[in-house]
This record gives sequence, C-alpha cells and structure tokens, in this order.
Amino acid sequence: MAELEKKPIKITETILRDAHQSLIATRMTTEQMLPIVEKMDQVGYHSVECWGGATFDASLRFLKEDPWERLRKLRDGFKNTKLQMLFRGQNILGYHQYADDVVEYFVQKSIANGIDIIRIFDCLNDLRNLQTAVNASRKENGHSQVALSYTLGDAYTLEYWTEMAKRIEDMGADSICIKDMAGLLVPYKATELITAMKEVTTLPIQLHTHYTSGVASMTYLKAVEAGVDVIDTAMSPFSMGTSQPATEVMVETFKGTPYDTGFDQNLLAEIADYFRPMQEEALKTGLLNPKVMGVNIKTLLYQVPGGMLSNLVSQLKEQGAEDKYYEVLNEVPRVRKDLGEPPLVTPSSQIVGTQSVFNVLMGERYKMATAETKAVLRGEYGATVKPFDPEVQKKVIGDVEPITCRPADLIPPELEKLEAEMAQWKEQDEDVLSYALFPQVAVEFFKDREAKKSKIDPKAADMENKAYPV
Repeated sequence: MAELEKKPIKITETILRDAHQSLIATRMTTEQMLPIVEKMDQVGYHSVECWGGATFDASLRFLKEDPWERLRKLRDGFKNTKLQMLFRGQNILGYHQYADDVVEYFVQKSIANGIDIIRIFDCLNDLRNLQTAVNASRKENGHSQVALSYTLGDAYTLEYWTEMAKRIEDMGADSICIKDMAGLLVPYKATELITAMKEVTTLPIQLHTHYTSGVASMTYLKAVEAGVDVIDTAMSPFSMGTSQPATEVMVETFKGTPYDTGFDQNLLAEIADYFRPMQEEALKTGLLNPKVMGVNIKTLLYQVPGGMLSNLVSQLKEQGAEDKYYEVLNEVPRVRKDLGEPPLVTPSSQIVGTQSVFNVLMGERYKMATAETKAVLRGEYGATVKPFDPEVQKKVIGDVEPITCRPADLIPPELEKLEAEMAQWKEQDEDVLSYALFPQVAVEFFKDREAKKSKIDPKAADMENKAYPV
C-alpha cells in the first residue's frame, strides 16, 4: 500500500476560553492563566483560543478584571503562538446587534491588543450579519474565520453546507469553522460533510465540537481522515463533558500516522499537571458540577444542547411544572420549525426554549409570546434558513411589516454617543467598547477600578473626589 502523504493535524487549544466557559462558567482568572503561558507557548499549537465568547462579560461582571488587560498580558506571554477569539458577528460579545462603527472599532482594538484569528459566527447563519466583522478584520490584517453553527433539520442538507462554504469564500474570509456547539455531528456524517466541503472550497476548514453527546473524539478521527485542517481540543483537566475532547488523547491518537502533530507528551503532561489542582478545587467548591462531565445522549435524541436542557428543567421547576418536561421537549422542534428552523445556539436556543415552555404552560400555542420571539418574527435577528410559519407570525406580530434587510442597516452609528455617555470613566480607548457591550456592568467595574486606585494613592483619591462630587 502506498504511503499516505504527511498532513499533520493542527490543533487549537481551548482551555483558556471555551473549556472553562463550558465547565466552570468562565471563572478562570488571568492570574491563574499567566504562570503556564510560557510552557503552552512551546507546544506548537495552531492557535490558543483565549478571549471572546463569555470571557469578556465574566471578566467584568464576576472577576472584576479588565478583559483588555488580560488580552495584553496573554499577548506578552505567547511569543510564538497565534491568539484566537470568538466573536458573535453583529452582536460582538453582547446579546443584541450593534452599529457597524462599534463592530469595526471592536475588531480594530481586538487585533491591536493581540488577537490574530477572529472566529465570527451568527446564531441564524445569516452571513449578512458577519460581513462587517470580516471586512474590518481584513482591514486590520487579522485572520477572519467564519463559523457555521452546525445543526440538523430538513433545511440543513449537504447542499446547504457546501453552498454556505462557497459563499464564505466569496465574502473574503480566510478560513471556515464548523461550529458544532451541541455535539450533534456524528463520525460518519463528519466524513460526508468534510469531504463535500473540501470539494467546493480551497479555504482551510476547522472543526469545533463538544463532548456532550459522547461522540466527539470519534467525530474528530473521521474528520481528520477526511481532510479537515484544524481541530479544537482542551487540556485533559478541563476536557470532555460539555467541553472539547482532550488534547493529549487526540495527540496520542494521531502519533505515528500521517497526521502526527509532533507535540511532546511530556510537555503536555506538565501543562495538565498545572491545571489539575484547579479542576480539583472547582469540584470541591461545586463550581464544577460532575453532571456536566458525563455523556448526555438526549442531546442527540432531542437535538437540544446540554445547557438548554438544564435551562428548561429550571424554568419548569420555578413554575412547579416539572411533570411537563417531555411535553416541552416535544414542543421545542415545533417552535423551532415555526421560527424558520434556526440552529440552537445563543441566543436562539434560549428564545426557542422559553417560548416552548410558555406554549405548554399556557395551554394554547403563542397565547403569550416573549419579546425575543416577536423580534425574531419581525426579522430583527436576520434571515432564517426557512420561512417563518405565516399563521404563527400573524398571531404574534399582527400586521407589523417584518424587516427583510440586514438588521444593522437600521442602526445608526453609535460610537460618538457612547463616547460622550461614558467620558468621565475613560482611562483607555478600549473602555468605550466595554461600556458599549455591558453599560451597567462596565460602570460598576470602572467605579471599582477607581476605588482601587484611590486606595493606592490618597492624593489621587482627593483629586478624584473634587473632579466627581458624589
């Protein structure tokens, strides 16, 4: 048999972002990360995902840290490794759409502070919501990776995915990511998907999945054999469960094959040893719930991400209606279909889940619709892959004319107004972006930052008091 051509699989390490976001609610601090950076920098990763997603919100809200400062410190430490972030398209890192000038400025500052690769996704896979971020990234010489939220359903055929791959290449993106947030991509489907996409695009393809349903490592194996270029993994102490497959396991799997990473297992073992006490501490305090470390096959049965299932349970518990659990689970695919069959990822998963609970508890479908359901049906989140159910749309939004343009086309420039609103707190250009995304949380953080400085320098405190009388 002819020797296979060598094609080492590239690896993106997620322990500094998605792994701790998935398992311990994004609570890893900058101080916990920095001592191990030098060792991680020697591994030879394709990139280290360390910023974006929920890290920005959690840093400000819970850790009282400046996310920008974290990024600068990580950039200083990683001399040889590319840094990567997750970016929610027109939503940036927040939960609603922002004006183009805010998106452009955020991309500019992310790259200026040390990000090399920006992974950009949209909860509806509406590529119009990604174009501004892709253009901004190119302008700053960053690598823009467009991520497709992977899901199942009538509309999501191989033809759909290959068509999307071609459109992403036409947009000017540098690579494609298949973002399987719920762990729905099973091994042989991965072979089909990667093979089909490789036939229509020359862009590198990266695969991101979660271990939630228990198939992720096998899915990676088949994807790599089919020609995928990069996979996302997490160091073992924060791998598996709702996180990614373990880095060391995938490295060992491909050892001695054409896909051999060449990584040093001794070095990886030292890195794992560093993180293990954090995992043990998180288990002890309850921050890491053993439930999220297991396999939840219901993810495949109901096509519902693990986090969404637990949300449904707690919503029903609050209403004293836990006996309605299976009724709600059966309602989820119906609501999803009514709303144009969107992928179930933040925020569409929360919208579909909550509306399903309402429909069951009210005893009449759409008797009461959430503000977010109305916004989806008005087109405020963008275009869905299938049309909305016309009767449901009529019942929920009446005669309101839904928008069909890119939603951000209707948002006037915001940056100048935001600058004026938060001028008294500004210590660095980036502060306006923290304020743009999370105004109340950011102001609390700015006050806290000021108070800490006052403790250090009493004269400064006195001057601050004169400048801003309480």
